[in-house]
This record gives sequence, structure tokens and C-alpha cells, in this order.
Amino acid sequence: MGEEGTEGTVHLLCLAASSGVPLFCRSSRDGAPARQQLPFSVIGSLNGVHMFGQNLDVQLSSARTKDTTVVWKSFHDSITLIVLSSEEGTSELRLERLLQMVFGAMASYRLIDSFLGDSELIGDLTQCVDCVVPPEGSLLQEALSGFADAAGTAFISLVVSGRVVAATESWWRLGTPEAVLLPWLLGSLPPQAARDYPVYLPHGSPTVPHRLLTLTLLPGLELCLLCGPRPPLSELDPQLLERWWQPLLDPLRACLPLGSRALPAGFPLHTDILGLLLLHLELKRCLFTVEPSGDKEPSPEQRRRLLRSFYTLVTATHFPPEPGQQEEKVEDAAHQAQVPRACYLVSGTEEPGTGWRLVALQLGPRRLLLLLSAQSPTHGLRGLATHTLHALTPLL
Repeated sequence: MGEEGTEGTVHLLCLAASSGVPLFCRSSRDGAPARQQLPFSVIGSLNGVHMFGQNLDVQLSSARTKDTTVVWKSFHDSITLIVLSSEEGTSELRLERLLQMVFGAMASYRLIDSFLGDSELIGDLTQCVDCVVPPEGSLLQEALSGFADAAGTAFISLVVSGRVVAATESWWRLGTPEAVLLPWLLGSLPPQAARDYPVYLPHGSPTVPHRLLTLTLLPGLELCLLCGPRPPLSELDPQLLERWWQPLLDPLRACLPLGSRALPAGFPLHTDILGLLLLHLELKRCLFTVEPSGDKEPSPEQRRRLLRSFYTLVTATHFPPEPGQQEEKVEDAAHQAQVPRACYLVSGTEEPGTGWRLVALQLGPRRLLLLLSAQSPTHGLRGLATHTLHALTPLL
């Protein structure tokens, strides 16, 4: 498994499907926005080879050169998105899902640029909502429901650092990619005390904008309301906020460290665990953290890259297709009956005590990926993953 790194360049191209006219180009280098643009001749060649294939009823979806991966995708016979990545270990799956998220974020360059950079979130890849588990979730949920009635909108959530802490049932019923894009948008915007932000919902309302109202309860913790013309932002006065949220100041403060940790303080995890990704494939929610044993190698950035790369590996080659994804991996019923439920990857065995262990386990709608230290014995990986999944199941 090649480690998915940020050293390299990513170019994103958007063109009119019928004419090939470039609509916009975005780039990043080493995980940060860049002004470097591809020559028009290269853009024309990339679009031309794709259109040539279409004229022959051949669908060109991806290609690889010695140091670059290219993925094409057309949407509604209207636009064509092309992404080129020279980042080491980049997979077609990651770039395909990047293009799907970019199409849903077409109205915001800031949001598009955040997908091209290095993020602490993983919803762009998993297409599940990044969540955290607050220590007093029932109190926050009750306050959200009451505040929703008082504010006159059913779509409300609490978001910390781009991750959903709690949300109303109506908010959770938002489809993909809206449910992933809205918290991600908040994480990409500069801090503000309040916002009244127009948003288009790719599936729910692609032509008529809704309003995303945000109110900062504590630095890094925002209350988000998705609504129509009402209520005006002026009606969400400080008295209304104090009535519902002042009594919960301590539970709200307890949410602030969850932005990177995801799990409540003191949650029992095995000391060999360096990072984890838990997905609920039916609810389309996930928990992602690289905070356990933070004083050990590798660094948090490398842990994120390892787990992202391992996710693309097991999703593309081992586990059954996720709900809503095309079942291209399953060729026949016999193969479908034999798909694995667990797999692992060991690195650094030549030098004892170095490298890492990666294990993935799927039980029902839940899939767990663990990054473990080299001290974790190979024969115990599945048992450790099973025990951890059972411990995490009540949380998601």
C-alpha cells in the first residue's frame, strides 16, 4: 500500500461538456492552494481524448502515467471535471470521490479549495458525515429540539471544527452530499460571530438557495440553522440564545476538545491504537481520530494519510460496495458470497518494533479501521479490532 502523501501537485479542471471551454481551474501544491495552472494545450488535450472516447462509445474514466493519476467525470451532460494528481500513492477512488464532492460544491471556490488541501476531516473520501461523541449528548439533543421549535426551523446542528456534535432528525435526513458539505463549509470559513450564508443543496434544492445561519456559541463551536426566508438573523437575539444555551455552558465547553479527538475524554482504547476510523454505512456517519497515544510515532499527519490510504485500499479491493455506490467489484453472486469481513496490513516486520499495523473489520453496517503500533502482535489484530468495535458500537 503506497502511503497517500501531500507532497505533489493537484490540478482540478472544470469544462463545458459540449464545447470544452474551460470554466475554472484550481490547483494545490503540497496540500496548500497554488496559482500554478496547466497550459491551455494540455487542458485541450485532456478534454479531447475524453471526448474522442465518448464519440466511440468508450468511457474514459482514469489513466496513469509514471508520476500522475488522471480522472475524468461528466455530470448531467453539462460539465466535465478532470483532476490530475502527482501526489504519491493517490488512488482513483480518492480522486473519483473528490470530483463528486467538487460537483456538489460548485458555488464555492473556498469549499472546492479545501477539498484539494490537507484536511483533518475524512468525509470527502468516505462520503460520510464527520461526527464527534459529546459526553452529555442527551442534554445537547434536548436543547437542540427546543431551540428548533423556538427558532421555527427543523434543520439545526451543533458543529465543532467541521464535525457534527448533535443534530435534529431533519438535519440527519439531509442527503449526500449535502450532509457532508454543510459542516465542511463551516470548517473552511473564517471565524465569525454570526453568518447569513446562501447555500444551494445539490439534490434538495440545486437552483433555489437556502440560508445557512450560523451563531458562534463558543470559539470553534457553532450553532447552524438551515432555513428559507425566515427567520431573519435579527430574530435570533442574545436572549433566545441565553435561554437555551447558557444553562449548558459546561457541556458545550466539553465539546471543544472533541474537534480532533472525536471521542469523550477517558474513553477506554487499547494503548496500541494510534488512530481509528469508524463508519456507519447506513447512517452515513463516521468517527475519525488520530489522537490516541499522541506522543508516539508516526505524526498525526502521517497517521491520517495512512488511514486514508488504507480506507481506499480496502474499499476498492476487499469489502463489498458501500450503500449507494456502484457494485463494480462484485462480478457474480458467488463472489459476493465470499467477500471478506476483515483484512490487515503489516509493515516494518524486518526490524522488530518499527512500522505499524493496519486492520479493518466489518460487522453489519459498521466498518472499523485501526492504525496500531508495531508492538501489537499480528495474531491478535482481529481480536483487538472486534473488541474495539463492540466498545464503539453504542456511540455510532
